[in-house]
Formats: sequence, structure tokens, C-alpha cells
Amino acid sequence: MIIKENISLADKNWFRTGGCARFYAEPTDEQEMAAAIKFARERALPIFVLGEGANILVSDDGFSGLVIRPQLGLVTFTGELVTAGAGVGMPTLIDECLAQGLSGLEEFSGIPGTVGGSVYINIHYFQFLLSNFLIAARVIHAKTAEILSVDGAWFNFGYDDSSLMRGEYYLLDATFKLKKIDPIKAAFARGRSVEIIRHRRQRYPYANTCGSFFRNFHADEVPFEINEKKICFVAYYLDKIGVKGALRVGGAVVSHQHANMLVTSDGATSDDVIQLARTMQQLVYDAYGIIPQAECQLLGFATSPLLAFASIRQ
Repeated sequence: MIIKENISLADKNWFRTGGCARFYAEPTDEQEMAAAIKFARERALPIFVLGEGANILVSDDGFSGLVIRPQLGLVTFTGELVTAGAGVGMPTLIDECLAQGLSGLEEFSGIPGTVGGSVYINIHYFQFLLSNFLIAARVIHAKTAEILSVDGAWFNFGYDDSSLMRGEYYLLDATFKLKKIDPIKAAFARGRSVEIIRHRRQRYPYANTCGSFFRNFHADEVPFEINEKKICFVAYYLDKIGVKGALRVGGAVVSHQHANMLVTSDGATSDDVIQLARTMQQLVYDAYGIIPQAECQLLGFATSPLLAFASIRQ
């Protein structure tokens, strides 16, 4: 495995913005993954594990540590179980499962990302969560490179949350339990996959975006109710303040398709995205007294560049 220096990250994330990684590696197996971790540990470097970059914003100053982009691409099938390496793309995995007559993961069709990134954030679509299917995995310790075999409960999954977010372990591979179906049902599932992708592309932008930039509010964060139910959807508030397709900073704009999705154009910078997001936060705060918080991961920023209650303008 080759550790490279000063590698651009702008072509490795969906916003197509940001600076360089000081060091960069693409390990193809667990031994190379362990070697990359050792390299970082010996130099006291922070590590960031990158998938397809569909949910990150990279600082224009880049990242001063080691970016590891796993290329662990093995997929194996045993009955109703499929095990996939962290570097396998979810669209590829869904196609291979349907070819094997295994149903379940097609619910996540059209969501970009690798297995590693998808498990990390516990991707979801309507009532379906990836954690509904994951039953086992192998993870590697972020400092010792010790490999553990764990079950699904180990991840302590939540909405947009997993134990991987604590940064103590990285995913090597994951095992999912799916449903064996006959060829007719498999053809139906493949058609459903195509329809889900079509539906998503009608509703959401699918290039130069990180998807939802802000997470939904927790119930205890909002005082507003409709029919005795808390209004937790951040897009509700963003729609109300009228930013969809209208608010722009430099090369970054709020999508005309969804008020919680920011889209970049050629020449955009990460600072454009940050300033746009801060403006959205301020507008929601001015109207409702609450501040949206990022779901998008921010990489390479010394401190959070977004607004918090302590920094909000009065």
C-alpha cells in the first residue's frame, strides 16, 4: 500500500469542493488497513475514513491528517446472508443481491455511498433502516488495529447514528440477513428499485450535494406542535422561510427540489456552502428561535464554522 501526500479531496466528495489531504491511502484488505492505522499512530495524525463522500463537506484548507478510503470490495453469499466489504458501493451491492434472489436492501436504492459509510450513518428511507438488516460485522480499532467480530447490537444504532461515530473503530465488512425470493418476486423487487430511484430523482437533487445538510430536530428541541405532535422536520421550517431555490451564496444554492439540500456549481467553495448554511440557520432562528444543526459531516475545520446559540446574532 502506498501512502500518498497532498491529495485533492475535491474530486472525492459530492460537493466537489475542499482542499487536500496531507496524507491519503486506499487499503485493499485488512492488513493494509492496519498498516495505514499504524502509519497515522506513529506520527500522531488524525484519521478520517472516507467512503464516496456523499455526506461530507471538506474545508477549503483541507485535512491535516490521514484520509483512508477503504477499497475492501469482497462480496460473499451464504444462503440468506450477504457479507460485503466496507468499500463496496451500495448500488453495486443491491444489484448483486437482487441477482442472487435476495430482497431487502433495494429499499435503499438511489442513496449514494459505500457499505462503510452507510453503516456509519445507518442510512434510512421512510420506515426502513439499514440496521434492520445488519446482523454482524468486523471492525478494526482506530489505534491498536485490533480486529473484532461484533453483532448488530454492538453498533447501538439510532436515527442517523451508530457507535462508529465515536471514532474508536472503523468498519471492515458487514453481514446482512435478507429474504430469499423466487425469480418473479426478484423481478418485482428490481422494478421497485428502479421506481425508488426515479422517485428520489424527482424529489431530490442527485449531484453536487450532500443530501440533507441539517438533521431533523429532536422533540425536546422544538416547542411547536400540529395535532399534538412536535414538528421535528427541519425542512418544514426551511420551507416556511422561503429559501428553496432562492437563497444563494457564491456557487452554493438551496435546491429548488428540497429546502434542506444545498447544491454547488462549478467554481463553488466550501466557504460558500458554510455561509449559505449559516444564513439558513440565522433565518430559522429569527423566525422560530431554534437553530438547525448539521447532519453533513464537516472535515478539516479547526472549530465548527456553523452557528450555535452562543454565536447567534441577536
